[in-house]
Amino acid sequence: MSGHSKWASIKHKKGAMDAKRGKIFTKLIREISVAARVGGGDVTGNARLRSAIQAAKAENMPKDNIERAIKKGTGELEGASYEEVNYEAYGPGGVAVLIECLTDNKNRTVADLKHVFDRHGGSLGSPGCVGWIFVKKGLIVFDDDKAAEEKILEIALDAGAEDVREAGAQFEVVMEPSDLEKVKKAFDGSGIPYSLAEITMIPQNTVRLEGKKAEQMLTLMDALEDIDDISHVYANFDIPDEYFEARS
Repeated sequence: MSGHSKWASIKHKKGAMDAKRGKIFTKLIREISVAARVGGGDVTGNARLRSAIQAAKAENMPKDNIERAIKKGTGELEGASYEEVNYEAYGPGGVAVLIECLTDNKNRTVADLKHVFDRHGGSLGSPGCVGWIFVKKGLIVFDDDKAAEEKILEIALDAGAEDVREAGAQFEVVMEPSDLEKVKKAFDGSGIPYSLAEITMIPQNTVRLEGKKAEQMLTLMDALEDIDDISHVYANFDIPDEYFEARS
């Protein structure tokens, strides 16, 4: 799971949408459990848990799996205890990479990360090396064939969002994290469907990649998504449409 829709857009262009449902379920179950442990098992008072359950339902996770994950988080059922750990790294071409993990074994996680970055032209960095590039924001993403930009802009700004911008075949609505629930409710009431609504880390600048560096970065992101301990990956790269058109 990328955490920022830029990677989702790139995967769509790349024609490599992740079909490994078992791995998706593993990541979602960990997030539900941690959210329940940190904020309690009542979704009405736990926005993080509510968001995690919505993401699980979007992936058609069975209700029983969701309920077990909540109970493991609250201690009603036995299960592994996951710790939230962040890592910072550099990808090919100097791309900044911020990685959020939920792990029960930090030594294993670090070893897996080091192996992937060494293999794909990157390197792990020290704490603080790239984190300053990213800003925490609320993000809601719409496919551009679902509604007109003018209508999305009107609802978003009336609800207190900061910005609406075009991103390939999508529109992104950006807001302060504390305003995400309010803006979501405005769009829920409008009937305009969105493909993603979450708290994310948005880069303040991007690195444009082409050729070999672009290929290396795409392969690196795929490899990171295969690591079960990783919950979100944020990276400040951009790849021009021409790159994918030339490969199609």
